[in-house]
Amino acid sequence: QVQLVESGGGLVQAGGSLRLSCAASKGTFSSYAMGWFRQAPGKEREFVATISWSGGSTYYADSVKGRFTISRDNAKNTVYLQMNSLKPEDTAVYYCAAKPSGSYYYAPRNTADFGSWGQGTQVTVSS
Repeated sequence: QVQLVESGGGLVQAGGSLRLSCAASKGTFSSYAMGWFRQAPGKEREFVATISWSGGSTYYADSVKGRFTISRDNAKNTVYLQMNSLKPEDTAVYYCAAKPSGSYYYAPRNTADFGSWGQGTQVTVSS
């Protein structure tokens, strides 16, 4: 089973940018659809973005569309989340997740679809 480790979180002012990375090991990274989710204190984990194994499909939550970009480098076994124009409401622990997929365009968006999760990285946006 693939193992995932997130990095790149931190404290940033509103309007700033961060790039999160998620490195995968112990699996064939290119056979997984990958997703980013987040969980704020007292709230449920929510979908942020997802990408098919090929990179041919990406989907975003409405709250981040136009500000966040998900991408992947299969040669480096890494998925990224570029976050621009950050807002205080983006403050949360961000998790990456993996779902085995043989479909070129399959990019799941539900928490229950993903079987492998990282430990999370904290993102704090100050106003």
